[in-house]
Amino acid sequence: MGLFKFIQSAGEKLFGGKEATAAPAADANGAATQAQLDTSAAQAITKYIQAQNLNVTDLHVTFDGNTGKVTVKGTAATQQDAEKVILSAGNVANVTEVDNQLTVTNPEPEAQYHDVEKGDTLSAIAKKYYGDANKYMVIFEANKPMLSDPDKIYPGQKLRIPPL
Repeated sequence: MGLFKFIQSAGEKLFGGKEATAAPAADANGAATQAQLDTSAAQAITKYIQAQNLNVTDLHVTFDGNTGKVTVKGTAATQQDAEKVILSAGNVANVTEVDNQLTVTNPEPEAQYHDVEKGDTLSAIAKKYYGDANKYMVIFEANKPMLSDPDKIYPGQKLRIPPL
């Protein structure tokens, strides 16, 4: 459990703009309330996490649009599943932090994390953490299905770096 920081402007664009203002009902002035926008965003994040096919039960996601904070609760089968839920929620545009309140059924050693910077490659990241650039597939596999291609990482993205 803990609080994980993310870069607000980086990540999947799941809500905001037209989507966030069209979905919720309007208040007396015709504008969507912050609570309605937050609920809509939490639903979009939940759908995105569920689309990753992670082994998590009783998933509950909340979003606070004023702070950019996502809170995730539920039970993950493994530490890897829990970490992927955190990354799925955090690597979303407008999210600044994820409060991990997940319970892990089979605890394992926690992974390290790396914030991708301009010019980073998975090979360079593997060299930094493992001393071997050829171990880039370990990082790629650890971040699937969020990553679909080893060459498609972007600045601001947070990646899991599992122990070897």
